[in-house]
Amino acid sequence: MRQKRGRRLDGWLVVDKPAGITSATVVNRVRKAFGAEKAGHCGTLDPLATGVLPVAFGAATKTVPYVMDGAKRYRFMLRWGEARDTDDADGQVIGTSEVRPRETAIRAALSGFLGEIMQVPPTFSAVKVGGARAYELARGGDPRVLAARPAWVERFDLLGLPDADHAEFEVISGKGVYMRSLARDLALRLGTLGHVAALRRLRVGPFTDAEAIPLDKIAAAEDRTAVSPDLLFPVATGLADIPALALTEQEAVLLTRGQALSLVALMGRIPEHANPENGLVRAMAGTEVLGLGRLDDGWLKPERILARRPWGPPPQRRAVAPQADGSAGA
Repeated sequence: MRQKRGRRLDGWLVVDKPAGITSATVVNRVRKAFGAEKAGHCGTLDPLATGVLPVAFGAATKTVPYVMDGAKRYRFMLRWGEARDTDDADGQVIGTSEVRPRETAIRAALSGFLGEIMQVPPTFSAVKVGGARAYELARGGDPRVLAARPAWVERFDLLGLPDADHAEFEVISGKGVYMRSLARDLALRLGTLGHVAALRRLRVGPFTDAEAIPLDKIAAAEDRTAVSPDLLFPVATGLADIPALALTEQEAVLLTRGQALSLVALMGRIPEHANPENGLVRAMAGTEVLGLGRLDDGWLKPERILARRPWGPPPQRRAVAPQADGSAGA
């Protein structure tokens, strides 16, 4: 008989990751502590970094890509005068500079890193190059210069200058923005070199450090029953930043069965902040999250259904409408 791998848990755990370990290590320790069957993290943090690392259990793993699309908030310390191969304090020094920028120059330079920018990821990053991770190639003695890619930075604020060698910043950014690249490129823009000396993530989507639980409080429990599932947030919590759309019972039945809904019937209920052109909404039946739908070409098309079974009673036969794949259905 096949042995069970763990108990079925669905939900989110917000972990306060300590420095010195990988995000994968955090997931492994948490999954073991809960005795969980399935778990994964949302947004990798480098070993040097601390802070918010949402861990998804069970059905929550289906929503990880949507949570990762949410805003991230970081605070980091930039060390002037030293370039490192990893662009953070864990790397080897590869260049030095005696230039220490003034506060006025720093503040003036920050505006050049706002909005949509082109950013070159660090040489030591998880970006794939010909099927291999860039950091694997770099560790193997074959570092690659990676191609620049679009990145979105909403805020980039100077918090203070504790001494001549350091500056503290806070950043709100979109998906896939590297703080190490921001630090490196800001220093270069100011005519010097620099790297991230310390980094903390304060927010991922709806999850903040206010609800984060230190890893040692979870992983230290030897008895699985000592780690309560009550620590988990519901699966739907990860979708809180996505505009909510209330459906009737009949509409809920249709959507969970893969049927697209005409936006004409939904007029007046479509959330104000939802993008009518390929925007994502959170489909609701009362307080229950049924899943995610995409507003596309006059229809609400189901994209990710979270309900374990088709919701509600069987639907009445009705006019033909396109399926999620664009084909017709009754």
